[in-house]
Amino acid sequence: MVTAVPKERNAERENNENRVALTPEGVKRLKTLGVEEIIVETGAGEEAGFSDEDYTKAGAEISGSFTGVLEKANLVLRLNQPSEDEIKHLKKGSVHISFLDPYNNRDTVEALQAREIAAISMEMIPRTTRAQKMDALSSQASLAGYVTVIEAAHRINKIFPMMMTPAGTISPVRVFIIGAGVAGLQAIATAKRLGARVEAFDTRPVVEEQVASLGAKFVKLDLGETGQTKDGYAKALTEEQLALQQELMQEKCRTADIVITTAKLFGRKAPLLIPKKTIEAMKPGSVIVDLAVDTGGNVEGSKPGETVVINGVQIVGLANYPGEVAANASQMYSSNLINLISEFWNKESSSLVFPEDDDIVQGALITREGSIVHGGIKKHYGME
Repeated sequence: MVTAVPKERNAERENNENRVALTPEGVKRLKTLGVEEIIVETGAGEEAGFSDEDYTKAGAEISGSFTGVLEKANLVLRLNQPSEDEIKHLKKGSVHISFLDPYNNRDTVEALQAREIAAISMEMIPRTTRAQKMDALSSQASLAGYVTVIEAAHRINKIFPMMMTPAGTISPVRVFIIGAGVAGLQAIATAKRLGARVEAFDTRPVVEEQVASLGAKFVKLDLGETGQTKDGYAKALTEEQLALQQELMQEKCRTADIVITTAKLFGRKAPLLIPKKTIEAMKPGSVIVDLAVDTGGNVEGSKPGETVVINGVQIVGLANYPGEVAANASQMYSSNLINLISEFWNKESSSLVFPEDDDIVQGALITREGSIVHGGIKKHYGME
């Protein structure tokens, strides 16, 4: 089993990707598992703080050829989806593990299918107890939630905590967080640790207890019937509910110093939560951080990789939130991958074996042996 770790390339982010799929510690763990040959492209971990020498000491081989790394590997580990040109260099019948966003990238999926690749999509790992240690979507989202608050703290012209001084009392910053999933909960916890007064909203009433346990106030808005999917994701609202939500949240946004939006819909465009009229009603100097900017954005006017200013309000849209803490993001993703590989590693054949009746395989394996095998993706593509 030759395992390859290419340097990340992401045209959509203009190569603004400084994470790496496998850390030197991950190399050691794979070696212990029985993976004999691991090839890492030159400089793959440099931006995350891992040198080629670190990988060499861990037992990996360093290669300066990107296509050579892909062509030789039985298993390719990476973060971002491959381009169609890169897929042409993958070894036929090999295993490819990365984020693929298969609902929105049919061309990529069909190119992997044509190449007879067994493609695992990391965002499709089911949210079950058994799969929790492999859940890269959650591990990266947690870090992203942390980053949103740190970025807002950097941008705002106020301190977070209340401070009583001889010169007077400074009131704490008011933070309003929309979405209490993994990223939102981490944002709440981080803002509270910094001393902010935090309020949060989510369409799922079931998360109220989690919000309260972190010391934040849960904002209740009557939107009618809402809820979550069987995997714990928020259900999409109707157009009428979205309009009502925008109207009810405007007052909270108007009084907030910082607004953080984390609302994403799995496999779909992010809902627009903060229209321009709400931004214009906010206090000049306020900051909005749009965590969903890379999937369409929760905030009107937000742009990936840019800070847009409307009526004195900064709208921050980082191109890669987990990448802002690349060392930790890489460590967590590498651990997710190792846990996944360990689950399906066959010691006798020194290879990965994916049983068709396994729930994780059924949830995350998209293509195999020249076919699209994921039921949900086939249905989405109109293939059944």
